[in-house]
Amino acid sequence: MTEHYIGVDLHKVFFQACAVTASGMREWEDRFPRTAAGIAAFVARCDAQTAVAVEASTPTWHFADAIHDRVGEVRIVDSVKTRLKAGYAAKTDRLDARRLADALRRDSVVGIYYPPMAIRELRELCRGRHTLVQMRTRLLQRLRAVLLRQGIVEARRLVRRDAVLDTLLLPPRAAASVMSLRHMLAGVRAEITTVEHEVHAVAAMDPIATRLQQIPGIGPVLSLMMRAEIGEIRRFPTGRHLASYAGLVPRVDGTAGRYRYGRITRRGSPWLRWALVEAAMHGPRRHDPAGRWARRLAIRKGALKARVACARSLCDEIFAVWMTGL
Repeated sequence: MTEHYIGVDLHKVFFQACAVTASGMREWEDRFPRTAAGIAAFVARCDAQTAVAVEASTPTWHFADAIHDRVGEVRIVDSVKTRLKAGYAAKTDRLDARRLADALRRDSVVGIYYPPMAIRELRELCRGRHTLVQMRTRLLQRLRAVLLRQGIVEARRLVRRDAVLDTLLLPPRAAASVMSLRHMLAGVRAEITTVEHEVHAVAAMDPIATRLQQIPGIGPVLSLMMRAEIGEIRRFPTGRHLASYAGLVPRVDGTAGRYRYGRITRRGSPWLRWALVEAAMHGPRRHDPAGRWARRLAIRKGALKARVACARSLCDEIFAVWMTGL
């Protein structure tokens, strides 16, 4: 049974904590450095009857890993869905910790998924590969822009032909920029090759990623990204809930029996949303009922809207394929 509720306002170099009892009485509050000694001093005040709430941010997982074995419960709070500051004029670290503790005591915080270390490692691998690909794209665009400024109209075709780039006569500053960009591009391409080999190897050994590749449009890269971002499929009751997690469902404004549907929410995992939309690009090319539906929808609504609708429909297929293997 929980007897103590602690709210933690976490920052890069310190965290503010406030503890309250089950009746709402404040027990203690203090500020700790976000170091091993500071975390040890914090957990020394906790026990198995303590519940801790901390808002989700970049250092949250490291902090949660350090304390979860020493407390009864760790709740990672969704700061967007949990309205802690509504109606308050003042906002300080101390007040934030107090409000978190009180909201946890009243069970009015919205928690998010706390992925295990294995899932977080998969996310680091897939997100790192995605970041490298984006970096390669930006470098290619920059290289094309430099060539276009020098009147080279075939820049898009030439950036991938190193032998031709070596023969170009450019002004000194432009030539230096081209050389620098080419060196960076070569390094990024080498990193991408290494990471993609690892992604394919991990996807081949993961049974869930292997099953997801049965769906048209999903290969090793996208299947492992989906596997990492979803984590545990049982936390979603249906495929529609998975689509909502990816931010692919439309906003709904309804009153008095009238409903207005707007753009998609874009709330949730942007990495999962990207993977689903990438896979949905193959929807109109499929030769099954889903493909025929996608082609009809593209004619009526346009290719972009049809792609989003296909991505949303793909969540049902992913949910069904994943659940059949459990």
